[in-house]
Amino acid sequence: MERKDVDGLEEGDKIRSTYSVKYKKPVRSYKKGYMFTLGLADKSGEVEAKYWGGRDEEKVKKIQEKVKPGDVLEVKGNASEFQGNMQINIEDNGLRKVENYDIEDFIDKSDRDIEEMFSEFKSKFQDMDNPKLHDLMDSFLSDEEFMEKFKKAPAAMFYHHNYIGGLMEHVLHMVGLAEKMTEQHQNLDTDLLMVGCFLHDIGKIKEFEVTTNIKQSRAGLLTGHITLGQEMLLDRIKNIKNFPDNLKNKLLHIIISHHGKNEYGAVKEPMFPEALVIHYLDQLDSQAVQLIDLKENANTEDFHKWTGKNRFGQIYLE
Repeated sequence: MERKDVDGLEEGDKIRSTYSVKYKKPVRSYKKGYMFTLGLADKSGEVEAKYWGGRDEEKVKKIQEKVKPGDVLEVKGNASEFQGNMQINIEDNGLRKVENYDIEDFIDKSDRDIEEMFSEFKSKFQDMDNPKLHDLMDSFLSDEEFMEKFKKAPAAMFYHHNYIGGLMEHVLHMVGLAEKMTEQHQNLDTDLLMVGCFLHDIGKIKEFEVTTNIKQSRAGLLTGHITLGQEMLLDRIKNIKNFPDNLKNKLLHIIISHHGKNEYGAVKEPMFPEALVIHYLDQLDSQAVQLIDLKENANTEDFHKWTGKNRFGQIYLE
């Protein structure tokens, strides 16, 4: 069976392809019977799908109840545009659960080898002058269950590093940039900067769940990665004897200020040099990756190709 990627769907396409289930909505009535909506996805994007059933409500409910978030389904139907968005209209009996599939059809992973990245990551924290920051990093690095989650976590659902290993890759990019900053600005606290790069997005390990897709956890939806990151940090610090209050507060500040501006989700705006540097390194890496991806996926030979308006404004790709 040839897959039809979500981002390649066009009006009138006949669909017989596999997608993962991100969510489902309850059965409801419409003028010809009963229907329900599914959120379907692959690694290229998401699309809503409508199952238009007949007047047998129990039959439609049984079909809906069998579908679970995280399932991979073979979907038969057709693509159409509705209110400016593509959707899939599923045929009667057009859903079948698939047990054998290639996970990389539905969620990407880093181009880099995960274990090689992890070895590089560990090496960055071997020689630390601050004993309390050394103890803090050791508490994370010695926790095998936690580090397995860190190695596989994405950094986002969309936009940047939204794949298995994405969070670790993002942290490594920031750490590399931080090392260059400390070469140029030797008054920066190197240990604080490096540990801050690791901690700034640590709550994303609990914010996202990864199955056949990336989605927000209940905790992620209700509290977000900044609150979760603070909790995770405090859980570690309480087990480190005589951890300095000022250092604890600086680390917490890095987490709550790394979005930079209050209107962008920062609880506080950066108030000391290392916090400000981490904010800009985070922004630099995440936005550079987004624009690189836009350029690579533009699929154009037009020298004057523009993406049009997006979250950065108008972006030139050549």
